[in-house]
Amino acid sequence: MLIPANSHFPKVALVEQQIPAPRVADVSAVISSEFQRQRVAERIKAGMRIAVAAGSRGINGIPGILSTVVGELKRLGAEPFIVPAMGSHGGATAEGQVSVLHSLGITEQAVGCPIHSSMDTVQIGETPDHIPVLIDKVASQADGIVVVARIKGHTEYSGPVESGLMKMLTIGLGKHQGALTAHKNAVQFTYRVAIVSVAREIIRRSKLILGVGLVENACDETAEIAVVWPEDFEETERALLKRAKALMPRIPFSRLDVLVVDEIGKEISGSGMDTNVIGRRMVFGEPEPIRPVITRIVVRDLSKNTYGSGAGIGLADFTTRRLVDRLERRPTYLNCLTAMTPEKARIPMTAESDREAIEWALLTAGNIPPPQARLMRIKNTMHLEKFYVSEALRPEIEADGRLRVASAWQRLAFDEKGALQPEQFEYSPA
Repeated sequence: MLIPANSHFPKVALVEQQIPAPRVADVSAVISSEFQRQRVAERIKAGMRIAVAAGSRGINGIPGILSTVVGELKRLGAEPFIVPAMGSHGGATAEGQVSVLHSLGITEQAVGCPIHSSMDTVQIGETPDHIPVLIDKVASQADGIVVVARIKGHTEYSGPVESGLMKMLTIGLGKHQGALTAHKNAVQFTYRVAIVSVAREIIRRSKLILGVGLVENACDETAEIAVVWPEDFEETERALLKRAKALMPRIPFSRLDVLVVDEIGKEISGSGMDTNVIGRRMVFGEPEPIRPVITRIVVRDLSKNTYGSGAGIGLADFTTRRLVDRLERRPTYLNCLTAMTPEKARIPMTAESDREAIEWALLTAGNIPPPQARLMRIKNTMHLEKFYVSEALRPEIEADGRLRVASAWQRLAFDEKGALQPEQFEYSPA
């Protein structure tokens, strides 16, 4: 142990947060209805080979969503196939990107059509600022392209258009080379300019047919679906982004001394943990979020489906030997180099156990006795409907009608090896 620790940890309890969560009851039925409402049949001809772009984000029910889109295209006489649209994810290899799709349940059997994966791109033009516009070569050779994407806040910047259909065109369909090119130019022109300007050229110059925009609620359920024509991408995405931000989960406290995050991962957020949730962005040229203010962040482990990528670990102050031993440099470095955010691959101070990492966080959080620290533990930045908090936050919990204490207050506990208990994010009611 580097410094003798004060082991008088705070008492914590499970808290449940009520978050507005409108949901679509029958996702497939709504997609089919949207195809009819938008009269998609008028733009689809029998025999057309259509590339359906599928990304790497953990969209709820994505195999079924893609299966429905594929089924609607087949019903109209088209011959759809899936292309991975995930920039440099999957180790920036064709095989790796197929593996990512499989990890999300996106297989040929599940979606009902072939998957054609390649990292080759073609340049179809350039923006007014002379940014090369690159697109997946396989998709470019199809008779049409359909993009399926979730609209949400971006982790690198704020703007009228952030993460969604436009980003899927620029970063996803751009593959590794297109993503790298767009991110490099974002350092000079900002993300809000580079991503949108490239997407506009893809809309103008490619064989894009339509997009399927998805908005999710705080419980990761589909809250809204829109089938969108290319000429309406930007305007529709602006409106859907506002609704997505209103529904996103947030930490209900403006200030924390210590935040303990059980897992980070690429399927949770492009930055491993959502910067909009933790109040840290760490992007050159972009301002930091105003709230929440968190003095120290501890990250315990990598998620199961991040496949070794620890992108975003640099946002934390402390981590564990367990996480560092699981981290793989290649996917981590590829993600962070492509995004022009090498800071997010930095390894924080590494403790031998959860206990040691949390002791270090409490030690460096300021002149605050550990039992009085404002501490919060979350599973990840995607799931904030349940979390642990320390007793110092009790007055704010009792004053907030959305929050309910759901267990007894007990001292933060560890096993004999220093692992935080409960080890998994599971709870028993009070």
